[in-house]
Formats: sequence, C-alpha cells, structure tokens
Amino acid sequence: MKKSYIVILSAALFGWASCHRTPDTPTPTTPTVETLEVPQPSYFPAMVYDLKSNPLTTDGFQLGRSLFYDGILSRNGTIACGTCHQQAAAFTHHGHDLSHGIDDKIGMRNAPAIQNMAWEKDFLWDGGVHQLDLFPMAPIENPVEMDEKLSNVLQKLRDSKNPNYPELFKKAFGTTEINTERFTKALSQFMLFLVSNNSRYDLYLKGSTNAITATEKEGLAVFKQKCATCHASELFTDHSFRNNGLDMARSTDQGRFRITQNPDDLYKFKVPSLRNVSYTSPYMHDGRFTTLEQVLDHYAKNAKQSATLDPILQQATPAGIPLTDDEKLKIIAFLKTLSDDSFVKDWRFSDPGFGKSF
Repeated sequence: MKKSYIVILSAALFGWASCHRTPDTPTPTTPTVETLEVPQPSYFPAMVYDLKSNPLTTDGFQLGRSLFYDGILSRNGTIACGTCHQQAAAFTHHGHDLSHGIDDKIGMRNAPAIQNMAWEKDFLWDGGVHQLDLFPMAPIENPVEMDEKLSNVLQKLRDSKNPNYPELFKKAFGTTEINTERFTKALSQFMLFLVSNNSRYDLYLKGSTNAITATEKEGLAVFKQKCATCHASELFTDHSFRNNGLDMARSTDQGRFRITQNPDDLYKFKVPSLRNVSYTSPYMHDGRFTTLEQVLDHYAKNAKQSATLDPILQQATPAGIPLTDDEKLKIIAFLKTLSDDSFVKDWRFSDPGFGKSF
C-alpha cells in the first residue's frame, strides 16, 4: 500500500511539472529603447533637421560617438573626425590654420566648429553639402583628409571586433546590418546632440540680468549695430555666403564659386556662428587671423574691394565697418560671453578612448 502511494504521488508530480515547466526557448521580449531629446532653446530659430527621420536614442548616440572618434574611418586608421574637430576647441582643429589630414597632408581650409548642427541647412565653408547625414562623406573621401572609400569603411566596421561594431549597430538599430544609412544616421545622432546653449549670454537671455557685465552689455549693443546683419539671431549666423573682403593674395580658394560656378559667388564663404568664438581660433576659412583683435582690425580698415565684396562692406569709405578702438574692446568683451564652458567639457561628448586628436 505504501509503495503504491509513492508511485501515484510521483506520477502526479511529474504530470504537474510537465504542464508548468518553462519552455526551452524563452519568449522574445522587445528591448526598451531609451530616447534622447535634442535641447531646443526657445530663443533659437526653427530647427532645420527632421528629427522624425532619425529619432535619437542613447544607443544611437553612443554608436555615433564611437564612430566620430575612431580612426577606422580613414585609410590607415590614423585620422578620425575628432582629429580635426576637438571638443576643447568647440570641435575645431586647435592651433591649426588649415586642417591636417592623412599622412600629415595639409587641407585647403580651417576646420569649422561642430555645434548646433540641427539648425544648419548647408555645410562646409562653400556649402557643398546640403544635408547633415551626407556631411561625413566629404572628409572620408577627401584625399587630404581621410582618403578612404565609404564602401571600405562599411566593410571594416562589419569586420571589427574591438569595438564590436555589428553588436553596437544591433543595439542602435535592431540588427547587426551595417549600411550607409545607418552609418551616417549614427554619426548625425552624435552631432545633433552637440548643442551649445549654456554660455553666460544664454543665462542673460533666460533672465539673469547680472550674467553679463555693463561693459559686455555695451558690447552687445555695438555688436547689434555693427555685426548682427550677418551674424544674426541667437545662433549668430544668417547661414549666408558672403565675400568679407579678405586679401586673396594669400589664398587662391574661390569659395562658393567652386560649387555653383556662378561668378557672383567668387570668394564668398559661409558666415560662421560666433558661439564659442573664444575657443575656435584661428579665424576665417583659411585661419589667417589668430586673435579677435585681428579680425576686427580687418573689418575696420583692411577690407579689400572686389566685384563680389558684400554690399554691407561697401557702404563705408574705405570699405569695411567703421569701428573705434573702444567699440572693438567692447565687442570682444561681449563675444567672450558666448563661451560655453560646459559644452567644451561635457564628458558625454568626449573621446571614449581612441586618442586620435593631435
């Protein structure tokens, strides 16, 4: 009797376990996607980039950050985006009048800042690229910058084990597939998040009237009178292309004319933003000026007349923008309020360890 009871109990327990055991293959679950919001200050103009076409996520941003700093994008692995766009210099090439690329070749232009890219509609000094997602193609395939083919870059990423890019792409986009669209969108996600809006001037705009001094406020007034036609809005650029009267004896660069082949565009270059301008020396498309004092001296007394000189600079005789020494000092004092110390030190934007900046 006791033996029969044990057999019956064992059979019952086996049957219960068979009905309630966990399947060998667990039911797949949808991973949680952590989204990121691009900061959009109320006093900035409308954003140009369509975020719906490339929603930012934490994994997409981190993938883009890795790609930005990895020399794998160049022919021999020595040049990364972060080589010529260094965070401490507001993502410009600190101390270089012209950017240095592969095999220490010298580029033809100064590396522009990478900041507030979601509000840009044209890229490069001549506006040769019209969409942020396409922007990386230019330096990658430029023979004096990265000197690589995009197809080679994609294959190197597919083969990479350290970092394991297929897994990083899977985290960002759902599968290990690495293609042009995913590659460029990941880089865009990193660059879109590089928003500079925490300078002392920003605090002033947000209501802290004591964030800038009386002299800096006087400089702001002079700036609005003498400089804000071109360096417009709170982005400090009108995104236009202008001939600002530089002496072309130093450079044969024809500017936007190289893109449009329109003679009216000869020697016209994109008006850069002045945010973080204290960090981005040297100045102009060819880095010819090392100080803000030299820049203002150019506009005050050294602008060169030419057929395409901007009309604003032709209103005075001689050409340029009349400025007293006192006005120059005050303008420079104001420009220094545009320095965003937190932007150039934010660890989220820093090199994760590739070490390709020089």
